[in-house]
Amino acid sequence: MKRYSIFSLVKEATRYNEGWERAWRSPNPKKSYEVIIVGAGGHGLATAFYLAKNHGISNVAVVEKGWLGGGNTGRNTTIIRSNYLQEESSAIYEKSRKLYESLSQNLNYNIMFSPRGVMMLCQTEHELRAMKRTAHANRILKVKTEMVGPQRVKDIVPIININGPRFPVLGGLWQPRGGTARHDAVAWGYARAASDLGVDIIEKCAVTSVHSDIKGVNSVETSKGIIKTKKLCIVVAGHSGELAQMCGFRLPVESVALQALVSEPIKPVMDCVVMANTVHGYMSQSDKGELVIGGGADSYNNFTQRGSFQHVEETVTALIETFPIISRLKKLRQWGGIVDMTGDRSPIISKTPVEGVFINCGWGTGGFKAIPGSGWATAELIANSSNQDLATPFSLSRFKEGRMIDESVAAAVAH
Repeated sequence: MKRYSIFSLVKEATRYNEGWERAWRSPNPKKSYEVIIVGAGGHGLATAFYLAKNHGISNVAVVEKGWLGGGNTGRNTTIIRSNYLQEESSAIYEKSRKLYESLSQNLNYNIMFSPRGVMMLCQTEHELRAMKRTAHANRILKVKTEMVGPQRVKDIVPIININGPRFPVLGGLWQPRGGTARHDAVAWGYARAASDLGVDIIEKCAVTSVHSDIKGVNSVETSKGIIKTKKLCIVVAGHSGELAQMCGFRLPVESVALQALVSEPIKPVMDCVVMANTVHGYMSQSDKGELVIGGGADSYNNFTQRGSFQHVEETVTALIETFPIISRLKKLRQWGGIVDMTGDRSPIISKTPVEGVFINCGWGTGGFKAIPGSGWATAELIANSSNQDLATPFSLSRFKEGRMIDESVAAAVAH
């Protein structure tokens, strides 16, 4: 595949950009593959890429019922951080953050990674103590974060009101190497690189049933015919439970909609990500000038991708007190993404009761930041690598054993 560079840009500019080839191939499915990955979002594409790059397994198909990156990968607020309390969580999220830093070079595709920093506000005494504990844990695990006082928060985020009557800012947990990336570009970059290594990416190809026998999985039936395989990996976020039922087992997950919105574009007013966990709101400014605002997940199970008025009211009302400057902005658009939640708000990367079937799900509201590390760990698991340190703690067996990785309590918010 043609390499992108300043020279290719200049060359194509002189040819009226008529020489660009398709970013990835769109072949018809073959009769069989060594591995089939269901779901062409960031996690599925990253898994396919690392299978080919790290383990030499390129006879892989990524099948997607819609279009590439059209699910949660294209519906999130693009936050990247690794300042988690639990050791297992920190390991996989820090692996992801480090991979993000060099991902544009490794994929030869500009993912627009911006290490602008992530500030997690402390607006109650309880939250202040919890963040101090997290800062100590991060230091032990060599994740670079620091606790800062109210005045330092104000210096980093000048538009913030640190003296709010309901939610005063008592401090913050600052991760200077956290940030954002362009969500679509991450999917497109992985797709292009995986395709270049021989992976088939098949869009508009819905899986309708999974066939297995006593030896394990043997094929999947799709809207484009039956495809044989001995290894199947389910990476479909909010629809994980449906695919698991096709395979004949149940998952300890529930699907809900997560809400987000953006404002009209304005001139630059903030150059970092701010997360206000007490009010369950977070905000950053995009390259186009829009304020990207995230809220909470719906309190009831659903598969809708529409926004709801409840979270606009609750989230924006609270954020206006902390950021008075945004009170007169107009909302440009709002949306929801279907996320799958586990009981401990940590993911599942695991073998399943059906031989040859693997699952990557349960990322809840924090999946985007984990894409590179998730793909790396899942590829190791599928390839039967002896080194599965990242994936092992997140196996399905932890729910039987009561070995929870409880990030819902530890991180105060699961984003």
